[in-house]
Amino acid sequence: MNYVAGIDGGGTRTSVVLARTDGEIVHSFSAGPLNYNGQDEAVVARSLQALADGLAAAIAAASGSAGTDRRIAGGGERPASYLTSGTDRGSVDGGEGAASHLTSCLAICIGAAGISHPLVAGRLTSILRGYGYEGELLLVGDHETALCGAHGGRSGIVLIAGTGAICYGRSPAGDTHRAGGYGHLIDDGGSGYAIGRDLLAAVVQAADGRIGPTLITELVYGRLAVSTVSELIGYVYDPARSKRDIAALAPLLSVACEAGDEQALRIAERSADELLQPIAAVAERLALQEGALALLGSVLTSNRHVRDALHGRIAGRYPGMTIVEPQYDASYGAVLLAMEQLRRGGATR
Repeated sequence: MNYVAGIDGGGTRTSVVLARTDGEIVHSFSAGPLNYNGQDEAVVARSLQALADGLAAAIAAASGSAGTDRRIAGGGERPASYLTSGTDRGSVDGGEGAASHLTSCLAICIGAAGISHPLVAGRLTSILRGYGYEGELLLVGDHETALCGAHGGRSGIVLIAGTGAICYGRSPAGDTHRAGGYGHLIDDGGSGYAIGRDLLAAVVQAADGRIGPTLITELVYGRLAVSTVSELIGYVYDPARSKRDIAALAPLLSVACEAGDEQALRIAERSADELLQPIAAVAERLALQEGALALLGSVLTSNRHVRDALHGRIAGRYPGMTIVEPQYDASYGAVLLAMEQLRRGGATR
């Protein structure tokens, strides 16, 4: 029996789906983070070794347990939450000789941020080939797997607003376009990081009188266990501070918005404005003004004020555009891309 694998690599968790070549899922599991950018060779190699062992063990288990742990792809029957709910997921450990099972995997697609950079792709390809994997290998950005999963391989647009923000689309003719996603220093408007930064800005602006008092101050101080602007500045500019730390403040916006805080509501409206821009760029470039749009990421799933404001702006600018629920998640989107690559027969080797 032959298989394909789809991998959604993340900074905290990696989701893996093993499927038959017709798209029928036989196993899924979670692995540790796959951080490609800024990691040394040894760290990357260990991560990929664990992943290869897990895949090999999953193939061995699937080959010996036909008829179990399967879901049929297509028709929208399997919800997008399937691989994020913990259902049918197990701990898979590769044992002695497990790598030999990888010969049954004809194609692997890995989707992760930064992975398609030529230097990174070359390094990862070399590592995986070193483990004896000889099948098709496709390395793409996580926005590509998210789009393919959300629309089941069909045309459409996906907006992802989590720690960062990016929009990506594919036309019926197969043309693609990306807008945004260039990092928190120069881009990512409307993202969790941008919202966290705006909340911090509101605190210092309220403290020095540029804006009126705001509930945001109390919420931020409480979350960070600080009580003065000086302490807040010390927290923000600590060399160990990461963009994820700032983005982690974003959920406070919902609390302040629910309380009717004026400054919070302004931030929500501004975030919606910023998120509309990449949608418009993709829709106009690909002539998808009446296409399907899927909205993903914690900002859009957790903050109804940002989401509702964005919905209103989309309806006003593109009345023919349809906002849809994602059909599948990114890991199954990677499976679909692996299947597509098999049909083309031209993946990186």
